[in-house]
Amino acid sequence: MRTAFVAGSLAAVLAAGACTSSGSPPRAPTLIPTAPAETQRSSTSPSPVAPPSASASPPASPTAGPTGDGRERSDPAFIDALFETDFDGRDLRLGREGGSTDAYRQYFVTYRGDGLRISGRINIPRGSGPFPAVVLAHGYVPLEQYTNGATMLRERDHLARKGYVTLHIDYRNHAQSDDDPDNGPNLRIGYTVDAVNAGLALQQLDAVDPDRIGIIGRSMGGGVVYGALVAVPGLFKAGVAYSPVSSDTVDNFNRWVRRDRDRGGDARAVLRRLGAPERAPRTWARTSPRTYFDRITDPILIHHGTDDEDCPIRWSEETVTALKQAGKKVTYHVYSGERHTFTSQWPLSIRRTEAFLDTNLR
Repeated sequence: MRTAFVAGSLAAVLAAGACTSSGSPPRAPTLIPTAPAETQRSSTSPSPVAPPSASASPPASPTAGPTGDGRERSDPAFIDALFETDFDGRDLRLGREGGSTDAYRQYFVTYRGDGLRISGRINIPRGSGPFPAVVLAHGYVPLEQYTNGATMLRERDHLARKGYVTLHIDYRNHAQSDDDPDNGPNLRIGYTVDAVNAGLALQQLDAVDPDRIGIIGRSMGGGVVYGALVAVPGLFKAGVAYSPVSSDTVDNFNRWVRRDRDRGGDARAVLRRLGAPERAPRTWARTSPRTYFDRITDPILIHHGTDDEDCPIRWSEETVTALKQAGKKVTYHVYSGERHTFTSQWPLSIRRTEAFLDTNLR
Protein backbone atom coordinates (compact mmCIF):
# COMPACT_ATOMS: atom_id res chain seq x y z
CA MET A 1 0.00 0.00 0.00
CA ARG A 2 1.50 3.34 -1.06
CA THR A 3 1.27 6.21 1.41
CA ALA A 4 -1.05 9.14 0.81
CA PHE A 5 0.66 12.49 0.61
CA VAL A 6 -1.30 15.03 2.64
CA ALA A 7 -1.72 15.94 6.29
CA GLY A 8 -5.10 15.26 7.77
CA SER A 9 -5.80 18.74 9.08
CA LEU A 10 -5.42 20.11 5.54
CA ALA A 11 -7.47 17.57 3.67
CA ALA A 12 -10.20 19.97 2.66
CA VAL A 13 -7.75 22.50 1.28
CA LEU A 14 -5.70 19.92 -0.57
CA ALA A 15 -8.76 18.40 -2.14
CA ALA A 16 -9.12 21.62 -4.08
CA GLY A 17 -5.43 22.34 -4.67
CA ALA A 18 -3.64 19.01 -5.04
CA CYS A 19 -5.19 15.76 -6.22
CA THR A 20 -4.03 12.23 -6.75
CA SER A 21 -3.73 10.89 -10.26
CA SER A 22 -7.28 9.62 -10.04
CA GLY A 23 -8.61 13.10 -9.28
CA SER A 24 -10.15 12.17 -5.92
CA PRO A 25 -9.00 13.74 -2.63
CA PRO A 26 -6.02 11.87 -1.18
CA ARG A 27 -6.14 9.97 2.06
CA ALA A 28 -4.81 11.64 5.20
CA PRO A 29 -1.90 10.09 7.09
CA THR A 30 -1.25 10.47 10.78
CA LEU A 31 0.12 13.86 11.76
CA ILE A 32 3.52 13.85 13.38
CA PRO A 33 5.13 16.66 15.39
CA THR A 34 7.57 19.04 13.80
CA ALA A 35 10.02 19.35 15.16
CA PRO A 36 30.07 34.09 -16.05
CA ALA A 37 32.47 32.41 -18.30
CA GLU A 38 32.28 28.70 -18.09
CA THR A 39 33.92 25.76 -19.74
CA GLN A 40 32.12 22.52 -20.51
CA ARG A 41 33.95 19.25 -20.67
CA SER A 42 31.72 16.67 -22.24
CA SER A 43 31.61 13.05 -21.17
CA THR A 44 33.94 12.25 -24.05
CA SER A 45 36.78 14.45 -22.88
CA PRO A 46 37.61 14.18 -19.18
CA SER A 47 41.03 15.14 -17.93
CA PRO A 48 43.42 12.24 -18.44
CA VAL A 49 43.87 11.28 -14.80
CA ALA A 50 43.95 7.58 -14.07
CA PRO A 51 42.08 6.21 -11.06
CA PRO A 52 44.09 4.49 -8.35
CA SER A 53 45.11 0.94 -9.04
CA ALA A 54 43.37 -0.12 -5.83
CA SER A 55 40.06 0.24 -7.66
CA ALA A 56 40.52 -3.03 -9.48
CA SER A 57 38.69 -5.98 -7.89
CA PRO A 58 40.05 -5.93 -4.35
CA PRO A 59 40.23 -9.21 -2.45
CA ALA A 60 38.47 -9.95 0.78
CA SER A 61 39.85 -7.83 3.57
CA PRO A 62 41.85 -9.48 6.33
CA THR A 63 39.84 -7.38 8.78
CA ALA A 64 36.62 -9.13 7.81
CA GLY A 65 35.98 -12.34 9.65
CA PRO A 66 34.35 -15.46 8.23
CA THR A 67 30.61 -15.95 8.46
CA GLY A 68 28.91 -19.20 9.39
CA ASP A 69 28.79 -20.38 5.77
CA GLY A 70 32.46 -19.71 5.10
CA ARG A 71 32.03 -16.37 3.31
CA GLU A 72 33.95 -13.27 4.35
CA ARG A 73 31.95 -10.78 6.38
CA SER A 74 32.23 -7.20 5.16
CA ASP A 75 33.34 -4.50 7.57
CA PRO A 76 30.47 -2.02 8.02
CA ALA A 77 32.62 0.70 6.42
CA PHE A 78 33.00 -1.29 3.21
CA ILE A 79 30.91 -0.37 0.20
CA ASP A 80 30.31 -4.05 -0.48
CA ALA A 81 28.59 -4.21 2.92
CA LEU A 82 25.81 -2.25 1.23
CA PHE A 83 25.29 -5.13 -1.18
CA GLU A 84 24.38 -7.29 1.82
CA THR A 85 22.09 -4.67 3.37
CA ASP A 86 18.37 -5.27 3.63
CA PHE A 87 17.17 -1.79 2.69
CA ASP A 88 13.75 -1.20 4.17
CA GLY A 89 12.74 2.44 3.60
CA ARG A 90 9.07 2.82 4.56
CA ASP A 91 6.44 4.65 6.59
CA LEU A 92 6.94 8.08 5.04
CA ARG A 93 4.77 10.49 7.04
CA LEU A 94 4.02 14.14 6.49
CA GLY A 95 3.93 16.45 9.48
CA ARG A 96 3.23 20.12 9.83
CA GLU A 97 3.11 22.29 6.74
CA GLY A 98 5.48 25.24 6.51
CA GLY A 99 7.14 27.17 3.71
CA SER A 100 4.52 26.35 1.07
CA THR A 101 4.19 28.52 -2.05
CA ASP A 102 1.73 28.95 -4.88
CA ALA A 103 3.61 26.19 -6.73
CA TYR A 104 4.07 23.54 -4.07
CA ARG A 105 3.27 22.50 -0.50
CA GLN A 106 6.11 21.89 1.92
CA TYR A 107 6.02 19.60 4.96
CA PHE A 108 8.21 18.31 7.72
CA VAL A 109 8.57 14.60 6.99
CA THR A 110 9.92 11.41 8.51
CA TYR A 111 10.49 7.92 7.21
CA ARG A 112 11.95 4.74 8.67
CA GLY A 113 14.81 2.51 7.65
CA ASP A 114 17.80 0.65 9.10
CA GLY A 115 16.04 0.68 12.47
CA LEU A 116 16.02 4.49 12.55
CA ARG A 117 13.58 7.32 12.02
CA ILE A 118 15.00 9.91 9.62
CA SER A 119 13.62 13.43 9.33
CA GLY A 120 13.57 15.78 6.37
CA ARG A 121 11.60 18.27 4.29
CA ILE A 122 9.40 17.44 1.33
CA ASN A 123 8.03 19.74 -1.38
CA ILE A 124 5.04 18.41 -3.35
CA PRO A 125 3.93 20.31 -6.47
CA ARG A 126 0.33 21.45 -6.55
CA GLY A 127 -1.90 19.73 -9.06
CA SER A 128 -2.36 16.14 -10.13
CA GLY A 129 0.38 13.54 -9.77
CA PRO A 130 2.06 11.25 -9.76
CA PHE A 131 5.19 13.35 -10.20
CA PRO A 132 8.86 12.47 -10.75
CA ALA A 133 10.90 12.88 -7.57
CA VAL A 134 14.42 13.52 -6.35
CA VAL A 135 16.15 12.72 -3.08
CA LEU A 136 18.40 15.60 -2.00
CA ALA A 137 21.57 14.65 -0.10
CA HIS A 138 23.14 17.67 1.58
CA GLY A 139 26.77 18.50 2.25
CA TYR A 140 28.60 18.72 5.54
CA VAL A 141 27.22 21.00 8.24
CA PRO A 142 28.40 20.69 11.87
CA LEU A 143 25.78 18.72 13.77
CA GLU A 144 25.38 21.40 16.40
CA GLN A 145 24.55 23.96 13.71
CA TYR A 146 22.31 21.86 11.50
CA THR A 147 18.51 22.22 11.61
CA ASN A 148 15.77 20.38 9.75
CA GLY A 149 15.89 21.14 6.04
CA ALA A 150 18.67 23.68 6.51
CA THR A 151 20.35 23.33 3.11
CA MET A 152 19.76 23.01 -0.65
CA LEU A 153 16.88 25.48 -0.56
CA ARG A 154 17.63 26.66 -4.12
CA GLU A 155 17.40 23.18 -5.59
CA ARG A 156 14.27 22.33 -3.62
CA ASP A 157 12.40 25.44 -4.70
CA HIS A 158 13.45 25.36 -8.35
CA LEU A 159 12.73 21.70 -8.97
CA ALA A 160 9.43 21.69 -7.09
CA ARG A 161 8.29 24.61 -9.25
CA LYS A 162 9.21 22.51 -12.28
CA GLY A 163 7.01 19.62 -11.16
CA TYR A 164 9.35 17.45 -9.10
CA VAL A 165 8.68 16.13 -5.61
CA THR A 166 11.83 16.96 -3.64
CA LEU A 167 12.74 15.07 -0.46
CA HIS A 168 15.59 16.75 1.40
CA ILE A 169 16.85 14.27 4.00
CA ASP A 170 18.53 15.24 7.28
CA TYR A 171 20.59 12.02 7.64
CA ARG A 172 20.98 10.08 10.87
CA ASN A 173 22.32 12.14 13.79
CA HIS A 174 20.95 15.34 12.19
CA ALA A 175 17.98 17.48 13.29
CA GLN A 176 15.09 15.22 14.39
CA SER A 177 16.63 12.03 12.97
CA ASP A 178 17.59 9.20 15.30
CA ASP A 179 21.19 8.84 16.43
CA ASP A 180 23.71 6.30 15.23
CA PRO A 181 26.89 6.41 17.34
CA ASP A 182 28.72 4.11 14.93
CA ASN A 183 28.29 6.31 11.86
CA GLY A 184 31.58 8.16 12.26
CA PRO A 185 33.75 5.09 12.84
CA ASN A 186 31.98 3.52 9.82
CA LEU A 187 33.07 6.39 7.58
CA ARG A 188 29.53 7.80 7.48
CA ILE A 189 28.32 5.04 5.21
CA GLY A 190 25.00 5.32 7.07
CA TYR A 191 24.24 8.48 5.08
CA THR A 192 24.14 6.38 1.92
CA VAL A 193 21.80 3.92 3.63
CA ASP A 194 19.53 6.83 4.57
CA ALA A 195 19.46 8.06 0.97
CA VAL A 196 18.60 4.63 -0.44
CA ASN A 197 15.85 4.18 2.13
CA ALA A 198 14.51 7.62 1.22
CA GLY A 199 14.19 6.49 -2.39
CA LEU A 200 12.33 3.36 -1.33
CA ALA A 201 10.04 5.38 0.94
CA LEU A 202 9.23 7.77 -1.91
CA GLN A 203 8.17 4.83 -4.06
CA GLN A 204 5.30 4.25 -1.63
CA LEU A 205 4.00 7.84 -1.82
CA ASP A 206 0.89 8.40 -3.95
CA ALA A 207 2.28 11.73 -5.20
CA VAL A 208 5.34 10.01 -6.71
CA ASP A 209 5.81 7.89 -9.81
CA PRO A 210 7.90 5.04 -8.35
CA ASP A 211 9.75 4.52 -11.63
CA ARG A 212 10.92 8.15 -11.93
CA ILE A 213 13.13 8.90 -8.95
CA GLY A 214 16.56 10.54 -9.05
CA ILE A 215 19.13 11.70 -6.51
CA ILE A 216 21.08 14.96 -6.18
CA GLY A 217 23.96 15.49 -3.78
CA ARG A 218 26.13 18.46 -2.92
CA SER A 219 29.72 18.19 -1.64
CA MET A 220 29.62 15.34 0.93
CA GLY A 221 26.24 14.48 -0.57
CA GLY A 222 27.96 13.91 -3.91
CA GLY A 223 29.73 10.98 -2.29
CA VAL A 224 26.33 9.77 -1.08
CA VAL A 225 25.15 9.88 -4.70
CA TYR A 226 28.06 7.69 -5.82
CA GLY A 227 27.41 5.23 -3.01
CA ALA A 228 23.66 5.03 -3.64
CA LEU A 229 24.06 4.41 -7.38
CA VAL A 230 26.52 1.62 -6.61
CA ALA A 231 24.53 0.12 -3.72
CA VAL A 232 21.18 -0.36 -5.46
CA PRO A 233 21.57 -0.09 -9.23
CA GLY A 234 18.40 1.07 -10.93
CA LEU A 235 16.64 2.55 -7.90
CA PHE A 236 17.66 6.08 -8.90
CA LYS A 237 17.24 6.64 -12.63
CA ALA A 238 19.64 9.59 -12.61
CA GLY A 239 22.29 11.00 -10.27
CA VAL A 240 23.61 14.55 -10.00
CA ALA A 241 26.67 15.63 -7.98
CA TYR A 242 27.58 19.25 -7.25
CA SER A 243 31.14 20.02 -6.12
CA PRO A 244 31.43 16.42 -4.91
CA VAL A 245 33.93 14.85 -2.58
CA SER A 246 36.23 12.22 -3.97
CA SER A 247 34.92 8.82 -5.05
CA ASP A 248 38.11 7.45 -3.44
CA THR A 249 37.37 7.43 0.29
CA VAL A 250 41.05 7.68 1.20
CA ASP A 251 41.12 11.22 -0.21
CA ASN A 252 38.24 12.28 2.02
CA PHE A 253 39.56 10.50 5.10
CA ASN A 254 43.00 12.07 4.80
CA ARG A 255 41.63 15.57 4.15
CA TRP A 256 38.97 15.83 6.83
CA VAL A 257 39.16 13.05 9.41
CA ARG A 258 42.62 11.67 9.91
CA ARG A 259 44.24 14.73 11.53
CA ASP A 260 41.14 16.47 12.88
CA ARG A 261 41.30 16.50 16.67
CA ASP A 262 37.53 16.77 16.90
CA ARG A 263 37.21 13.50 14.99
CA GLY A 264 40.19 11.79 16.55
CA GLY A 265 38.07 9.03 18.04
CA ASP A 266 36.57 8.19 14.66
CA ALA A 267 39.99 8.20 13.02
CA ARG A 268 41.50 5.90 15.63
CA ALA A 269 38.58 3.48 15.40
CA VAL A 270 38.86 3.26 11.62
CA LEU A 271 42.65 2.92 11.58
CA ARG A 272 42.54 0.26 14.30
CA ARG A 273 40.14 -1.85 12.21
CA LEU A 274 41.36 -1.24 8.68
CA GLY A 275 44.95 -0.18 9.10
CA ALA A 276 46.53 2.90 7.56
CA PRO A 277 45.46 3.52 3.93
CA GLU A 278 49.07 3.64 2.70
CA ARG A 279 49.75 0.25 4.28
CA ALA A 280 46.46 -1.44 3.38
CA PRO A 281 45.41 0.01 0.01
CA ARG A 282 43.50 -3.09 -1.07
CA THR A 283 41.47 -3.06 2.13
CA TRP A 284 40.74 0.66 1.83
CA ALA A 285 39.67 0.20 -1.78
CA ARG A 286 36.62 -1.57 -0.40
CA THR A 287 35.52 1.66 1.30
CA SER A 288 35.39 3.58 -2.01
CA PRO A 289 32.43 3.80 -4.42
CA ARG A 290 34.94 4.07 -7.27
CA THR A 291 35.97 0.48 -6.77
CA TYR A 292 32.47 -0.67 -7.70
CA PHE A 293 31.56 1.73 -10.51
CA ASP A 294 30.96 -1.27 -12.75
CA ARG A 295 27.66 -1.81 -10.86
CA ILE A 296 26.18 1.55 -11.91
CA THR A 297 23.38 1.31 -14.48
CA ASP A 298 22.10 4.90 -14.70
CA PRO A 299 23.51 8.21 -15.99
CA ILE A 300 25.41 10.69 -13.83
CA LEU A 301 25.85 14.46 -14.13
CA ILE A 302 28.74 16.16 -12.31
CA HIS A 303 29.19 19.92 -11.81
CA HIS A 304 32.50 21.28 -10.51
CA GLY A 305 34.13 24.72 -10.31
CA THR A 306 37.79 25.30 -11.09
CA ASP A 307 38.28 27.38 -7.93
CA ASP A 308 36.65 24.96 -5.48
CA GLU A 309 38.44 25.57 -2.20
CA ASP A 310 37.02 22.53 -0.38
CA CYS A 311 36.85 19.68 -2.89
CA PRO A 312 39.69 19.86 -5.44
CA ILE A 313 38.44 19.64 -9.02
CA ARG A 314 40.94 16.89 -9.73
CA TRP A 315 38.75 14.61 -7.61
CA SER A 316 35.93 14.95 -10.12
CA GLU A 317 38.36 14.60 -13.02
CA GLU A 318 39.53 11.29 -11.57
CA THR A 319 35.94 10.19 -10.93
CA VAL A 320 34.90 10.98 -14.51
CA THR A 321 37.89 9.05 -15.85
CA ALA A 322 37.03 6.05 -13.69
CA LEU A 323 33.36 6.14 -14.74
CA LYS A 324 34.28 6.26 -18.41
CA GLN A 325 36.78 3.44 -17.98
CA ALA A 326 33.91 1.43 -16.49
CA GLY A 327 31.81 2.25 -19.57
CA LYS A 328 29.29 4.44 -17.71
CA LYS A 329 27.30 7.38 -19.03
CA VAL A 330 28.63 10.55 -17.41
CA THR A 331 28.19 14.23 -18.28
CA TYR A 332 30.75 16.58 -16.78
CA HIS A 333 30.47 20.37 -16.64
CA VAL A 334 33.38 22.51 -15.48
CA TYR A 335 32.76 26.11 -14.36
CA SER A 336 35.66 28.51 -14.73
CA GLY A 337 36.28 30.57 -11.60
CA GLU A 338 33.41 28.97 -9.64
CA ARG A 339 33.97 28.11 -6.00
CA HIS A 340 32.53 25.36 -3.84
CA THR A 341 29.09 26.76 -3.12
CA PHE A 342 28.21 27.79 -6.71
CA THR A 343 27.00 31.39 -6.75
CA SER A 344 27.39 33.28 -10.03
CA GLN A 345 26.92 30.24 -12.25
CA TRP A 346 24.31 28.42 -10.21
CA PRO A 347 21.44 29.44 -12.59
CA LEU A 348 23.28 27.81 -15.49
CA SER A 349 24.01 24.69 -13.46
CA ILE A 350 20.41 24.23 -12.32
CA ARG A 351 19.12 24.64 -15.88
CA ARG A 352 21.49 21.88 -16.92
CA THR A 353 20.37 19.77 -13.97
CA GLU A 354 16.72 20.29 -14.88
CA ALA A 355 17.37 19.31 -18.51
CA PHE A 356 19.28 16.20 -17.37
CA LEU A 357 16.46 15.15 -15.05
CA ASP A 358 13.82 15.86 -17.70
CA THR A 359 15.68 13.61 -20.13
CA ASN A 360 16.03 10.73 -17.69
CA LEU A 361 12.96 11.01 -15.43
CA ARG A 362 10.19 12.34 -17.68
